[in-house]
Amino acid sequence: MREEAVTAGRARSRRWAGPRRSRAGRRPDDGRSARGAGAILRRAAVLVALVAVPAPALAEEPTPGLDQSIAADQPLASGRATLGTGHVDIGPRYVDDEWTLLIHDGTRAQPVWRSPDETVLRVSDAALQAVPDDPAYAFLGVDAGAEVHVVPQVQNQQVVWLGWNTQDPRVMRTIDRGVTLQLLGVRGPGTLTTFLQAGNFAAPQVLWRSAESAARPIWVEVNTHTHANWVFSAPGVYLVTIQVSADLISGEQVSASRTLRFAVGDATGVDVAFAATADTPGPAGRPPAGDGRTEGGDPSGGPGTPLLAMLVGIAVLMAVALVVVLTRGAAAKRRAERDRTARPSDGRP
Repeated sequence: MREEAVTAGRARSRRWAGPRRSRAGRRPDDGRSARGAGAILRRAAVLVALVAVPAPALAEEPTPGLDQSIAADQPLASGRATLGTGHVDIGPRYVDDEWTLLIHDGTRAQPVWRSPDETVLRVSDAALQAVPDDPAYAFLGVDAGAEVHVVPQVQNQQVVWLGWNTQDPRVMRTIDRGVTLQLLGVRGPGTLTTFLQAGNFAAPQVLWRSAESAARPIWVEVNTHTHANWVFSAPGVYLVTIQVSADLISGEQVSASRTLRFAVGDATGVDVAFAATADTPGPAGRPPAGDGRTEGGDPSGGPGTPLLAMLVGIAVLMAVALVVVLTRGAAAKRRAERDRTARPSDGRP
């Protein structure tokens, strides 16, 4: 924004110095109008870009010691599975040439991919931790000293270790720079918060909070492998819907959303988690994921009513500016033509 302001200021300074006169002694009004309308168009375009395009959060550097590679021939396993310890990632992959989001199960010697519909991530009471008595963790929305279940950023051998990757070979060949992960909604007895922390003394970097009305998208570079802290404020079944989107080098855009199933706490049954319905509501009353609506309630999947009204207003402003350019340009052309016709001949060409 500062760069745009400086550019606009310099343009105004040049105009105050006075535009060059034409041979007929008239100021080139058409040029001045074009510059003014052009400035309006540029500012309107910048405003459209700032309003309409959400800026994804850029996650910090991946946790050290996460080097891994994924073979192209790792199979897609079938049948139900419960993953309660060991290394697990979510990540994009192609299944029958369709872009989707799967669970990469690295809990065994031969890793496999799994469907989220057939997998429960079990978070046992071994994951219980007390919330630190530190204002830096107020974003959790839980009183200091209260116990919460935490899938940690640094591996705990007694707890499932959940992260994400963009390392499937075909995904790496086809995506343009990276993917965007976005939390679409959470259904559960409490809240889910996901955050990164680089060391014990760094400030937490909040990625997702189910208590917020709009969760930020996360930008993930190609060939990335990252783990974060997943904090569940209460035991029970959680259904967490995540969307993965990308621009492909072919120019195509792809997107898919899947729902992760968590059974949090020793007393929570895995069968209950499998039986839970996946019409996951968005945070703070957002409509269920997958119903074609967004937070503003627009059934077409577009922006909410206030945002739409703003965009329409900007479009009208740009249209008016364009009309001004065309009208004043045509008028200046007619005046110049009249000047040439009325000018007495002095023998010069």
